[in-house]
Amino acid sequence: MLSLTVPFIEFIQSLIVPFCFIIAWVFIVMLGSSVIGIIVDVIKRSKKMHEIPCSHCQYFTNDYHLKCPVNPFQANTEEAINCKDYQMREY
Repeated sequence: MLSLTVPFIEFIQSLIVPFCFIIAWVFIVMLGSSVIGIIVDVIKRSKKMHEIPCSHCQYFTNDYHLKCPVNPFQANTEEAINCKDYQMREY
């Protein structure tokens, strides 16, 4: 009985080691692709946020109570990107 068990265990080990190696590398590749995806999303989001013109508008107060008296609910949000009331601040 013992003579049959040893070859079977060696056969199973010869299959498990490469399988675990492949699974480990698949996990590393998936982790890397997730990190790259997160970085790409952060870059896209930051580019979108830099399109918000509020800080250069003459109506922008920079007061956290009322950032914009003209459009208070749109101030510093993505809705303000195409604000029809935007007026460039003159320095």
